[in-house]
Amino acid sequence: MDSGAKRKVYESWREFFADLLFMLRNTTRLTRVYRGGLPPALRERLMVAASAVYGCRFCSWLHTREALRIGVDKGELARLVAGVMEGCPEEYSIAVLYAQHWAESNAQPDPEAAHRLEETYGREKAKLVNVVLRPIRLVLFVEGLWSSFLYRISFGRWEKQRR
Repeated sequence: MDSGAKRKVYESWREFFADLLFMLRNTTRLTRVYRGGLPPALRERLMVAASAVYGCRFCSWLHTREALRIGVDKGELARLVAGVMEGCPEEYSIAVLYAQHWAESNAQPDPEAAHRLEETYGREKAKLVNVVLRPIRLVLFVEGLWSSFLYRISFGRWEKQRR
């Protein structure tokens, strides 16, 4: 895992709009995630793992802060950011590994990984895992635009462009 470099999220505008459409079609599921469909500790571990792969500063900060707030151990979070599963509760490990793989494959997980997720947690929870991961790509895209904007208007003083 390349923890310092930001990954390119979209190869085309078509991919961006596909994610946007996916989110619009799945607002009910996304709402269910945040109303207890997934335990908050699992949800934040998933987001920390995916954020670490994508190298999104904002997402990492936000989800690490939220994970700490709900009681996830600092040491475990540090290991998750480093891509290490040690200390992750066994009942969450398959989902967190899937989140890492999902981000590394740029939302194109191996069918076997998706099957294992579904086999472990059931079809509906597996769908909720995929729904909770999807917004990170959209946020990462917006964060990249914002960083680029700040860099340009400050003549390179406010933000460093990372490639």
